[in-house]
Amino acid sequence: MDKITNKLEIWKDIFIKNIPNIAIALVVIFIAYFASRAINTFITKNLGKKIKQESVRNLVSRVASAFIFLTGLYLAMTILKFDDTLKAIISAAGVSGIVIGLALQGTLSNTISGVVLSFRENLNIGNWIETNGFSGQVIDINLNYFVIREADNNMVVIPNKTILENPFKNYSLTTKMRISITCGVEYGADLEKVESLTKEVISTNFNQNELNKNVEFYYTEFGDSSINFLCRFWVDSKNALEKLKAKSDAIIKIKQAFDKENISIPFPMRTLEILPNQSLDIHKVADKEVS
Repeated sequence: MDKITNKLEIWKDIFIKNIPNIAIALVVIFIAYFASRAINTFITKNLGKKIKQESVRNLVSRVASAFIFLTGLYLAMTILKFDDTLKAIISAAGVSGIVIGLALQGTLSNTISGVVLSFRENLNIGNWIETNGFSGQVIDINLNYFVIREADNNMVVIPNKTILENPFKNYSLTTKMRISITCGVEYGADLEKVESLTKEVISTNFNQNELNKNVEFYYTEFGDSSINFLCRFWVDSKNALEKLKAKSDAIIKIKQAFDKENISIPFPMRTLEILPNQSLDIHKVADKEVS
C-alpha cells in the first residue's frame, strides 16, 4: 500500500506540475480542430473557381484539413513532452506497418481507388451512372466508398475498389440519348401510313433537327396478332429519368395519333369453347387463343 500511495503522490505532483502544459496542449488541439474546419471551407470555396471536378476539391480539402489537425495533435504531444513516446511510435510504425498493411489490404485498396476516382475526368459528383447493377446519381466520392442515390431515393454505398475494377455507364457525359420503342399494328393497317404517322408524331414532339438526327422506323416481324415495328429517335437528356419520361411521352403521343386515325394496336384475346354434348368440365374445355 505504501508503494501505491507513493506512486500516486508522484503522479499527482507530475500532474500539478504539468497543468500549464496540459492547458496549452488542449488549447492547441482546440485551435487545430477549428482551423482544420476553416481550411476545409476555405479551400472548397477557392478551388471551386479553378477546379471543376467536385470530387477533386473534396479530396484536397479533406487532406488539408486532416494535415492541419494532425499537425496540431503533434504540437500538443510535444508540449506535453511526449517526444520519446512519439519516437517510439514512429520506430514501431516501421515494423508494424507491414503487418497492418497486410491486415488492411482491402481498406488501403479502397483508399487508393478513392484517390484515383476523384481525379477521373469522366466521373464526377452529380453524374448519373450505372454500375455493378445499380443506377443513380453520384452523391459522394471519398477515400473509402462511393455513394449513389437511386431514382427511388435509396442510397447505395459501394466500395471504391469495386467501382474502379468494373465498367460503368455515365449518362451525363453526353446530353444526347437514343430511345427505342417497339409496338405492333393490326394486319389490316396501311403500313406506309403507320410509318409516316409515327415519324411525324416523333418529329413534332421531339425536334430531331436540333440534334442533327433522324427518326428511324423499321418493321421487324410478323407477330402472332400484329405486325411489329421498331422506332428509334434521339432526345436531349442527361440522366435515365429524363430518358424514361421522354419514352413515356412518346408512347402516349403515338397511341393518341393511332386512335385518331383508327389504327388498332391488337392484343391477345382468349376465349373458351365448350364442345357439344359435354358438360362444363374444366378438364374438357378447349382453350384457344385468337387475335
